[in-house]
Amino acid sequence: MPFKKTKVWIRAARLRTLPLSISGIVVGNGLCVQDANFSWMLFSLMLLTAIAFQIVSNLANDFGDGVKGTDNVHRVGPKRVLQAGLLSPSVLKKGIVWVTVVALILAICLITTAFGSESWIYFLIFLGLAFCSIWAAIFYTVGENAYGYRGLGDLFVFIFFGLVSVLGSYFLQLKVFSTAAISMALVLGFLSVAVLNLNNMRDRESDANVGKRTLAVILGALGAKYYHYVLIVSAGGILFVFFIQQSLSFYWLALLGLIPLGIHLRTVIMNEDPKSLDPELKKVALTTFFLSILIFISFSLG
Repeated sequence: MPFKKTKVWIRAARLRTLPLSISGIVVGNGLCVQDANFSWMLFSLMLLTAIAFQIVSNLANDFGDGVKGTDNVHRVGPKRVLQAGLLSPSVLKKGIVWVTVVALILAICLITTAFGSESWIYFLIFLGLAFCSIWAAIFYTVGENAYGYRGLGDLFVFIFFGLVSVLGSYFLQLKVFSTAAISMALVLGFLSVAVLNLNNMRDRESDANVGKRTLAVILGALGAKYYHYVLIVSAGGILFVFFIQQSLSFYWLALLGLIPLGIHLRTVIMNEDPKSLDPELKKVALTTFFLSILIFISFSLG
């Protein structure tokens, strides 16, 4: 019985989403891995904190869409635990609380390790970002004013998966910003939004039927495709220009990630059945993750 419950919670945590959640952390740390002040301890704490935040988001998303009835028989994607009756709303809510506590403890450990008692201003700023991350993770779908139901999910994903993830991890390591970190934050932000847009394109009709106004619903089928095109091309363009300007011996490694993105883009443009977009979600998420690994390796090797 305990094993069965563990399997349910693992399913609720949605492990397949975790690689994307740490991609920005990998990139931000990769940009400064050669610096003398680089800390592997900080890197490890960042990864654990990002994973905890993502699990909070996944549980809250399951809860929010479940109680609103958004996850119903018409949903195209995998069945959620609340939708499948594997967990009750009250039990899932307790799980969200417990994982939130763990996430905040990890965040405090991370911030304390990064700044100690040297700068209370930085400590408070990053603590504030941690609370904002928790708020964003929960209220994407939870509550009457859930921002994911008002077409704002893309903006928040861009901010937290791109800007906060890359720039935040870079600053935690070196206590400065750089144009390189800003460029890569834009790349990760655009790619992360592309993953969300794929999800929303797939669920566009069922979301519209229950009043969930994602950007894909607002833009319509064709508009969402053009939007997706802009996201992928923008990310690829910034990445290409950035790396051909670098003096890295293995700069070409990161550019390999553009190949599967190009193939994916053609698939989306040609798509006529939203249901068939589900496999593309995994492809783009994993491509983004492997791209982050390639960027890390490129800077590690110099």
